[in-house]
Amino acid sequence: MSDNMVEVIREEGIAEVDEFIAGHPKGHFMQTSYWAKQKPEWQHLAIARRDADGKIVGAMSMLIRKVPKLPYTLMYCCRGPVCDPSDEETILDLLAASKQLARTMRSYAVKIDPDLPKPSPVMEKCLERCGFKQVDGGKNFESAQPRFVFRLDISGKSEEEIMAAFDQKTRYNVRLAVRKGVVCKNAGEAGLDDFAALMDETGRRDGFVPRSRSYFENMLKNLGEYARLYMCYLPDGTPVSGAMAIHYGDKVWYLYGASSSEHREYMPNYLMQWEMIRWAVSLGCRIYDFRGVSGDLSPENPLYGLYRFKKGFGGDFIEFIGEYDYVMSRMLRKTVDLGKKMMVRRAMKKRGIGD
Repeated sequence: MSDNMVEVIREEGIAEVDEFIAGHPKGHFMQTSYWAKQKPEWQHLAIARRDADGKIVGAMSMLIRKVPKLPYTLMYCCRGPVCDPSDEETILDLLAASKQLARTMRSYAVKIDPDLPKPSPVMEKCLERCGFKQVDGGKNFESAQPRFVFRLDISGKSEEEIMAAFDQKTRYNVRLAVRKGVVCKNAGEAGLDDFAALMDETGRRDGFVPRSRSYFENMLKNLGEYARLYMCYLPDGTPVSGAMAIHYGDKVWYLYGASSSEHREYMPNYLMQWEMIRWAVSLGCRIYDFRGVSGDLSPENPLYGLYRFKKGFGGDFIEFIGEYDYVMSRMLRKTVDLGKKMMVRRAMKKRGIGD
């Protein structure tokens, strides 16, 4: 590793990293300081590699969280590194620097899940060479970030061209929602109460512990112009669905969604996706990311309906290379993982989920 070309960047220099991520085709909002603000329980540092002219050519934003009651941490590079995925030298330097930083921070493991489709032979080879092991995350939503997603290429396309590529039923449902008088708007903080109520309903229905209202309120504040809360209302003002969308660089992501169990005949979710796609088009984005679906595409899978819904918008089904860990203490990792499972079970029981 060329030490003079790699550095750890702290708060005073982080704006330069954000700017690099915004301009890179592999940039991701979860690699920015804006997203780090959304995770105040984690410390945020970045590793950057520069070329001979001092220009950043690769970066890894690292979230570092202390293990409760123990003098150890977990280090997580969420959707990084951001660099040319064929630049072996930069990748190896960044990974080596992450391991050095982990030793300094007394981390029991370094977790990484690159925003790269499978196969990405250079990245996969570099991870293995540096001692990172792939985590078997399953085909559903067992990993920290979804391994399977739908992405829609909207580069240089008009709204009419994008709509024409939708499945016929998807186009029909978008237009049906409009005919029925569904209103979809960028609601901002004014929509938070409605969204939180829908999120709680969705969590009870689908068996997960939802984020709190304050989490989404903080997201709107921390990401500022990069975040929008879209809400769909019936003509009488009844809230029926909502979603958080994030823009950064040349992409928009559909991040969180919630919906009512009633009034589904109004097809609000179709209109909501279309309005978020329109936002991405207005920004001149290259990609609209529908985020996670199951990798098990059998119709018997309870998550197949989500796959079918997102597929109807004409995107590409993508499998990422997955989650990799560099483990420094296997015993501590097992202890922490067990503690996390117990906390989730208690939270679900408290909310009456899974009884």
